[in-house]
Amino acid sequence: MKIALANDHGGIDLKPAVRDVLEARGYEICDFGTFTTDSCDYPVMAQQAADAVASGKCALGILICGTGVGISLAANKVKGIRCVCCSEPYSAAMSRRHNNANMLAIGARVLGSEAAKLIVETWLDNEFEGERHQRRVDLITAIENGEKLY
Repeated sequence: MKIALANDHGGIDLKPAVRDVLEARGYEICDFGTFTTDSCDYPVMAQQAADAVASGKCALGILICGTGVGISLAANKVKGIRCVCCSEPYSAAMSRRHNNANMLAIGARVLGSEAAKLIVETWLDNEFEGERHQRRVDLITAIENGEKLY
């Protein structure tokens, strides 16, 4: 399975810990950078990784910036992306089980490497439960397509 991985300069120090988890599990990584600590604009990397997930080139994606917030907001602008920003494992699990999140964003200035690894592992270990949750994901997609739910 291919996983998109992307970060800005704020996420570069946490990236090796995430990469270690992915490599230990045998995932193929499509790394969209950045690869230096030079200041850069996270929406660029977020869009590249999100496009890879939305197109099916990658099954899932993981994003890292300072907080995880900005990079997740940018990724969620790509049609078909459900990116969750998590700072603890429970939300990571539930985002997969109930929301079918296909991208995870974490913050390097919020999490240490061990907490980040646990969140990534938890997110990867959970799967979408479907059933009543599919209806809700379909409603999210309807909003994305410009439909009114009310």
